[in-house]
Amino acid sequence: MENPTPRQDRSGLLPLCFFLGMLWGLGAGQIRYSVPEETSKGFFVGNISKDLGLEARELVERGVRIVSRGKTQLFALNPRGGSLVTAGRIDREELCETVSSCFLSMEILVEDTLKIYGVEVEIIDINDNAPSFREEEVEIKVSEHATPGSRFPLPSARDLDVGPNSLQSYQLSPNSYFSLHVRGGADGVRNPELVLEGGLDREKEAAHHLLLTALDGGDPTRKGTIPIRVVVLDVNDHIPKFTQSVYQVSVPENLSSGTRVLVVNATDPDEGTNGEVMYSFRNMESKASQIFQLNSKTGEVLVQGPLDFEKYRFYEMEIQGQDGGGLLTTAKMLITVLDVNDNAPEITITSSINSLLENSPPGSVIALLNVQDQDSGENGQVSCFIPNNLPFKLEKTYGNYYKLITNRELDREQIQSYNITLEAKDQGSPPLSTEAHLLLNVADDNDNAPVFSQYSYSAYIPENNPRGASIFSVTAVDLDNKENAQVTYSLLEDTIQGVPISSYVSINSDTGILYSIQSFDYEQFQNLQLRVAAYDSGDPPLGSNVSLSLFVLDQNDNIPEILYPSTPTDGSTGVELAPRSAEPGYLVTKVVAVDRDSGQNAWLSYCLLKASEPGLFTVGLHTGEVRTARTLLDKDALKQSLVVSVQDHGQPPLSATITLTVAVADSIPEVLADLENLASPANPDESGLTLYLVVAITAVSCIFLIFVIALLALRVRRWHSSRFLQAAGSGLAGVPPSNFMGVDGVQAFLQAYSHEVSFTADSRKSHLIFPQPNYADTLISQESCGKSEPLLVDSDTTLAKYDPTNNQQAPPNTDWRFSQAQRPGTSGSQNGDETGTWPNNQFDTEMLQAMILASASEAADGSSTLGGGAGTMGLSARYGPQFTLQHVPDYRQNVYIPGSNATLTNAAGKRDGKAPAGGNGNKKKSGKKEKK
Repeated sequence: MENPTPRQDRSGLLPLCFFLGMLWGLGAGQIRYSVPEETSKGFFVGNISKDLGLEARELVERGVRIVSRGKTQLFALNPRGGSLVTAGRIDREELCETVSSCFLSMEILVEDTLKIYGVEVEIIDINDNAPSFREEEVEIKVSEHATPGSRFPLPSARDLDVGPNSLQSYQLSPNSYFSLHVRGGADGVRNPELVLEGGLDREKEAAHHLLLTALDGGDPTRKGTIPIRVVVLDVNDHIPKFTQSVYQVSVPENLSSGTRVLVVNATDPDEGTNGEVMYSFRNMESKASQIFQLNSKTGEVLVQGPLDFEKYRFYEMEIQGQDGGGLLTTAKMLITVLDVNDNAPEITITSSINSLLENSPPGSVIALLNVQDQDSGENGQVSCFIPNNLPFKLEKTYGNYYKLITNRELDREQIQSYNITLEAKDQGSPPLSTEAHLLLNVADDNDNAPVFSQYSYSAYIPENNPRGASIFSVTAVDLDNKENAQVTYSLLEDTIQGVPISSYVSINSDTGILYSIQSFDYEQFQNLQLRVAAYDSGDPPLGSNVSLSLFVLDQNDNIPEILYPSTPTDGSTGVELAPRSAEPGYLVTKVVAVDRDSGQNAWLSYCLLKASEPGLFTVGLHTGEVRTARTLLDKDALKQSLVVSVQDHGQPPLSATITLTVAVADSIPEVLADLENLASPANPDESGLTLYLVVAITAVSCIFLIFVIALLALRVRRWHSSRFLQAAGSGLAGVPPSNFMGVDGVQAFLQAYSHEVSFTADSRKSHLIFPQPNYADTLISQESCGKSEPLLVDSDTTLAKYDPTNNQQAPPNTDWRFSQAQRPGTSGSQNGDETGTWPNNQFDTEMLQAMILASASEAADGSSTLGGGAGTMGLSARYGPQFTLQHVPDYRQNVYIPGSNATLTNAAGKRDGKAPAGGNGNKKKSGKKEKK
């Protein structure tokens, strides 16, 4: 039986084991340690951090761990001391039952670098097992006629320890009949035998009791005993004999239960029960007894349990044959288990990542895996591979470890994740394979800038759009993910007419919708050029920009503006003169209007809405010319009121109206006589004031006419005197010719200052204006040059300056008179110089209208003292003798009129219905010479 020994007796072996283990580790290519068996949990094995070249604290920081590969973990890492310790009780006999040298292999993984280090730990045997016998008692039958020297096999003892601690010797209790002999086998196993030393006498002693002791070589020595009972039998002459002393057979590991392995046979020539041989296993291990079964009568050896090459590759058993007389013999049976490719390769993913950043350099490690096959030979040779169409490859590192790495950069925008299939296949026949799947997500990197759907955008917006309204939207797409795909829109800084673009348009930074901040005006600008930028939220952000053209569409939002005739600021209406002698088609005036809109919205048409006397006047649809429709009659009223409408072609159309007052008269007095009838006072008080002003202006005009007539009479009288003529020839040499004007062959002296009388019909007030003199084309006397210019010049003062004794009236000079082509008319009656200047304010326009009315009346009755020839209309006194209406620019020139293929131009003769008179006045060359 076992004799337990105290644990403290083994403490002397520990330092020696540590020292030997360290020496072994230093001399090998990998890290090696040794540890005695049966140590407690946490027992120090080795300083792994030092052997790995790391500090103790780095074990946790760098993720150093033991790769278990599915087996029970016997060792652990102590992160505090950086050492390798035991994780529990280690029993060498359980781990390495029949192997003399017990090594345990493990792998140490450094997680951050994915490096594998191999570690071997030798389990040092201690004498913790005593020799033992399977049987509790052995009975041996010996014939009394057995000859001395006969040998009888005894059961062998078993010691699970190895080396010196294993079974070393046997001892037999002393007796005079038997001795002990130990026979060594080929495999080094000691088999005890009982040797008969002398003759037996059954009649003296029928049974002998012996004690067999098995001893190991440990310190202290452990032993096991078994009692032996020798029974002396009657005579049995023959011992059974096996046909083979050793039976050998090889069987595949995949044999099914109940399969016959072999048949043993022993023969005995005796008769009866002495010749019947019974078979049984002898000294059989417990594991073999669970797998094999022996038929005691037939000698058939059957398989009753599964064979596993990976666990037990060889079985050695002893078979005993015994006859009925008690004689027995033994034979060995050796069974070799052949490997069959019955184990598929195993893939163990030791370490892996589930996400890898796109654009990572080739060679980035994704996983570390271990491939193994429990079969042997070709059946255990494993190859591992992945599909060729994936951007990955396997690289072998240490032993059966592989690294899964990338062989090119990944692009998340093309493939967002990979389901990697790892396949391992052995070389058996047929080959077995296994698969493992690894899911790898490609993490996004900000490598794509936002891209607009178009290279440029254009949008059309009607003017007068409401503020804050959505006008357009742009969209940019970023192929990245999450924050790298969040696009923010903005407008690039720019200015329009000196104003920042952000004052007109804003953009929603999230949606890309553009909103108008102001209402657009087509007349202010027709288009806006913007640049929209789109940036993602990556780090660093990427962006792009695109041009956007916003075209403002014109709307009919401007009423036609009437340039001529202009409305006086005091609310009165301008007066146009139409002589009673005018023929049908006579051009009375022309309405000039413009529209700030464009296109169809600026096409203007004219029409006569209302007339005091229908059928008397017509208005050109496209020209705006007011002409007589028939011959004027005496019964026609002096005052003709016309309401002219100017309308554009927009949708809806807009229009403006102007009221024209046409005076039908041949002379100014005729107009003045009926002037009271023209007035239309707004209220009684203002009507009386207007009446007083008209009477005052009439009185002043009469005084002025009387003065002019008296002056003319005086001149005529002196003209008949030769003395006065001679005096005039010498005294008027220094007087400018422009101070004398001829009327119907009579010379008269006129001042360089002009008197302008403006009469307005339907006005609250009438006014008399004495403007500044115009010296453009008039020679001024030395006396007048040295004085200030009065607003109103007294005729008596002027006459007092004249000395009739020193001046003689010269004959009139007809060279200064206007030709027929140079006569001024109403707007559009002359082919004037296009570079002339139209009166640029309402004051000048009103004065011009009044002068036209007064001068036309004076020329009609022959009493005009303002002179200047036909067609001058008395304008020379203000603008000089070379001023005609041809110098007044017509705003209708170069204006397109819908429905007409001509532009608005002036044409001499349209007013009078005849061709212009001969002369240089209507020629452009002469016109250029007459320009100021």
